[in-house]
Amino acid sequence: MSKSVNKVVLAYSGGLDTSVILRWLQDTYQCEVVTFTADLGQGEDIEPAREKARMMGIKEENIYIDDLREEFVRDFVFPMFRANTLYEGTYLLGTSIARPLISKRQIEIAELTGADAVSHGATGKGNDQVRFELGYYALAPHIKIIAPWREWDLSSRTKLIEYAEKHQIPIAKDKRGEAPFSVDANLLHSSSEGKVLEDPMTEAPEYVYQRTIAPEDAPDKASLIDVGFEAGDPVSIDGVKMSPATLLTKLNELGHDNGIGRLDLVENRFVGMKNRGVYETPGGTIMHAAHRAMESLTLDRGMAHLKDELMPRYAELIYNGFWFSPERLMLQAAIDHSQQHVTGTVRLKLYKGNTTVVGREAEKSLYSADYVTFEEGDSDYDHKDAAGFIRLNALRLRLNKMLLG
Repeated sequence: MSKSVNKVVLAYSGGLDTSVILRWLQDTYQCEVVTFTADLGQGEDIEPAREKARMMGIKEENIYIDDLREEFVRDFVFPMFRANTLYEGTYLLGTSIARPLISKRQIEIAELTGADAVSHGATGKGNDQVRFELGYYALAPHIKIIAPWREWDLSSRTKLIEYAEKHQIPIAKDKRGEAPFSVDANLLHSSSEGKVLEDPMTEAPEYVYQRTIAPEDAPDKASLIDVGFEAGDPVSIDGVKMSPATLLTKLNELGHDNGIGRLDLVENRFVGMKNRGVYETPGGTIMHAAHRAMESLTLDRGMAHLKDELMPRYAELIYNGFWFSPERLMLQAAIDHSQQHVTGTVRLKLYKGNTTVVGREAEKSLYSADYVTFEEGDSDYDHKDAAGFIRLNALRLRLNKMLLG
């Protein structure tokens, strides 16, 4: 890429990697840097990033620290959960769904500040570089992208620390040693990868887990909760209305206390390699179970089954970084249409790592006791109708046997 860059918006955490990137951008491109730090509910104080950016010469008007928790849950997490989204059958996509929001806000800041480039700290081996950059290009087709990990020669943690020391970039004491694993976190989940987790046959040490207690350490008494839904989105817990981020925070607390939401998996990265990760999604795991239960009562069979067929494709689009693609938007429209009557209450029992649905009700329920009862009901269902139904469905089976043997 051309070295001609006037101003770049950097996704900046204030940590070692992005602080080194900040200085590297200044030195390599001789450009003005705008820092953007997002609060997505990662559970740490992000204000120190402001002071560190100032210390490294960033002008006050070029420092952006945004609380995006409500937008994250309302406009990204909830739409994804309406589809009951699971990647490869297990992963609730906690990291994947955060990237399009960060990309979106970076592009907005680039437009506000007149920046002609954006930059991120994702490595050249992972999925995040793809997710960030597909988002950038979808929203700003001509934006310049700087991916330092694909350009520089700082290929190890030792070299990063040496660079930081040479340029007088402060390094926290706990960052000097080799981290036992890497962590990404937001309000939906935390993911841990690398180092002590690289052998997929070795059980993850208990200290890896941050969002949940061990199921065997959870209380011996179950927690019973009611989750209220409106048009496919959770809106209340035990009858108390909450904002999206507040509700997910509360579900996270309940999940944490009951040891819910741990996942140890090996997944297929978009870039081609397999990766072992330990993920924790306490509130999301509860929300996923509750939403499926709500749909079981309110969705027509054909609609529900079609959703289940579309879901893997939808999940793959999000995992691979195509949140802003026309096909994801098309699928979202179909998913959202299906949620018109997904309104009601689901009762769940939380106990030692398990989320069990024990009740559900909805004003527009498609469940009819009169039709399903083994006793005499008031429905117009005639048992004799089943004979013709079965013979018609058996016709091709009978012909197959009669004609082909």
